[in-house]
Amino acid sequence: MCEGAGGTRWAEEALAAVWERVRETEAQVGSRFPLYADPGTGVWKSTSKGSWTGGFWAGLLWLRALASGTARDREAAAACTGRLAHWLGQDTATRGLIFWYGTALAAGPGKDSAAATLKDRAARAALAAYDAERGLVPWGDAFGGPRMLARADGVPGLVPLLAGVSQDGKDAAYGHLTRQLALSLAEHPPRPAWRAAPDGTWTACPEPAAGWSRTVPWLLLGVADGLHCLGGSGSGSLGGSGSGLWEAAERLAVPRWAAGAELVPPAQDGAPEGLLDTSAAAIEAVALLKLAALARAAGREDEAGPPAHRAHRILRRLTTAHLSANGALTGGCYDAGRGIAPCHELIWGDFFLAWGLAVLTGLTGPFTM
Repeated sequence: MCEGAGGTRWAEEALAAVWERVRETEAQVGSRFPLYADPGTGVWKSTSKGSWTGGFWAGLLWLRALASGTARDREAAAACTGRLAHWLGQDTATRGLIFWYGTALAAGPGKDSAAATLKDRAARAALAAYDAERGLVPWGDAFGGPRMLARADGVPGLVPLLAGVSQDGKDAAYGHLTRQLALSLAEHPPRPAWRAAPDGTWTACPEPAAGWSRTVPWLLLGVADGLHCLGGSGSGSLGGSGSGLWEAAERLAVPRWAAGAELVPPAQDGAPEGLLDTSAAAIEAVALLKLAALARAAGREDEAGPPAHRAHRILRRLTTAHLSANGALTGGCYDAGRGIAPCHELIWGDFFLAWGLAVLTGLTGPFTM
């Protein structure tokens, strides 16, 4: 897992800085959930319930607990995870983001039974929301707006969450993933959001717009988890075996490691020059590390090299150009179109950076199940 003569020393040092920022964040937000922080002051905008990002704070605390091995850190992570229970009854496909990332890392040494129970309840709630006619778990109405949407950010987390509950869950996970891929990949660049009409057709949504920074990273993450969790199970519009998912992964990923492809993408195609999204880069790095691991496990070592190399380059760029001295990943963009936190520290950016660094240093693997 080393890159260059320096090995992973740089990653270890960056991860140590991230843990320092986690301690600062914990002291600042208390029992609330951090959302985004001002890059100048480091002050967090926080929420009482966690919104769709709460699982990333819980997941970051579980990663810290894995690194430190202390009972105090495990207790803090477990308490944070328990506070996610509010979202069990909410109608939202982001239950995948909330409950997978908020519970999966609790399955390590000294498995947390309360987190495992919460994950199982969340998976069953998501399965109950699956719409077999449209082939997906709808975006839902928990955050307002139309319910029957397919959105790229409704894929990651939901695929492994559903797949872990039953064969019906695996079939639902495959249907949900392949429905989103078929819609998104129908356009170039992939369009993140689509609305279902009563007659069964789908219409492209204007928001998030095509060219959104996190569209491809979220989809890559979902595909990687699908390949890991589902294999050849289910049937769908991309075919009834893992080969269709590999093809989708290649369509999404191969252009990313072409010569000249940026390591940190613009927040949105057409956004003001210099407005980047480091959180999208961190998500992509983890997805690529997963794809590289899958290729190696399948004996396709030549196919593991490009994604692994790009993931390393992304993480190195993030830690050298965008990581503050106290471990905050700056330069993330929450919502470019609305001007919300356009150049800020984002809690999911911190989480995925930490996870990527944890994989490079051997603290954990790219998969958590």
